[in-house]
Amino acid sequence: MSEAAAARIDVRGPRFAAAVTAVLLLTATFLGLTGLSTARSFGWFAYQPLAAASFPADGASWALPSASPAERLLDPAFLLLALIAALFLWGVLSPRTAPWGVFFRRWIQPHLRPATAFEDARPPRFAQGVGLVVTATGLVLHLVGVPWALPVAAALAFVAAALNAVFGLCLGCRIYLLLQRAGLVGRRRAV
Repeated sequence: MSEAAAARIDVRGPRFAAAVTAVLLLTATFLGLTGLSTARSFGWFAYQPLAAASFPADGASWALPSASPAERLLDPAFLLLALIAALFLWGVLSPRTAPWGVFFRRWIQPHLRPATAFEDARPPRFAQGVGLVVTATGLVLHLVGVPWALPVAAALAFVAAALNAVFGLCLGCRIYLLLQRAGLVGRRRAV
């Protein structure tokens, strides 16, 4: 098999992975919106952001900065987003063995018609890196106590994954193509 043929992938694989990732990111966003990252504290009790309208803003403080590092680490939204970030990292380091790609190739692709559309494997791999950067930023900011960082990062990554899953619009791939046109990535080396 030639190098050019090996570098081309069925376009349905990344869309399937984006769909699974979008579901996970939507769950992480929900957990972030209802968890420690957005909670406000009023002395001896804490409430969720939906109840903010019924309490005066004075005397209230964000619960996240006062939470211990262990509480931040054990926040369910943090744990789920950390798992998603690990999956993004896996997709960057070894895309052929990433779980959603393997699942698609082994269990779904055999039941579909043969692929008629293929794409270069580099832009989806770059998109995994973009997802990793976005989610890792949210995780780090959450750990240092920045309120809302985790659900915002999860929501941004969700929007990108959902656009890819539903419409086939890969934002990370578009960024890769822009960088390629600028000559910053994807240059072939002369052998």
